[in-house]
Amino acid sequence: MLTYPAPTTRKERFEMINTLKDRLLAAHGDDILAIGVYGSIALETDGPYSDIEMHVITKDGSKVETLEFVYDKFKIELTANDKSTFLKEAEEVDDSWAIKAGAFIHVLPIHDPTELFEQVKNLPLEISDDARRHIMKEFMIWEPYETVGKIRNNYSGGNLNYLSTGARDLLWQTAKLIGLANKTYYSTRAKTLEESLEMKSIPSGYKELLDFMQEGELPDAEKLYRFCEELWTGLNEWYAEMQLDYRLTELPL
Repeated sequence: MLTYPAPTTRKERFEMINTLKDRLLAAHGDDILAIGVYGSIALETDGPYSDIEMHVITKDGSKVETLEFVYDKFKIELTANDKSTFLKEAEEVDDSWAIKAGAFIHVLPIHDPTELFEQVKNLPLEISDDARRHIMKEFMIWEPYETVGKIRNNYSGGNLNYLSTGARDLLWQTAKLIGLANKTYYSTRAKTLEESLEMKSIPSGYKELLDFMQEGELPDAEKLYRFCEELWTGLNEWYAEMQLDYRLTELPL
């Protein structure tokens, strides 16, 4: 039986965090503007198997390598960016905005003499409605529309084993859209589906499909397909209510 991932205490995690900070500063000195922890440790929701996620921000023109590795009992992710890139990423709106925004909003400073993380934490919430609506239209084409096509293809072709995979994909994609529609980010990836149900605006059929998938039993294929179709109908009605039309009436070329 494998002994990893191994459990760690919060004290052990912070001892490793401070070791990493000291080594980074010893190696790069004044080139580093700030070091901070994000994710479950910053939110104080970490458990014995939580990984260590850290921002390393450098002066513009300086470079520190981004690293993701396992050392001893720890899974560690060091995301390194220069200041300009970090600010740009904090302001970025893409389909994963609701998943990623918290990594900029909730940062526990470990080394931050200029309070850079305090200056950045509001940037993800300053996204424009135009940018948010634009990405919602694009993402509807990129993922949910294609996923529903796969669900229908596999259902009509008799490959009913795929339906569970397709339904999970559709739920995850819808949760990302719910975060964007409500301009609300999720606290952690693990709580995305749970927190999505608490938001003010959600498409009809979403809760029903989610509840059905979480019942814990092998789902009935016919019911599952019907729930997927009901969510797809709900998604399109929801988009119509928000006046988000992702379909063209003329060829773009």
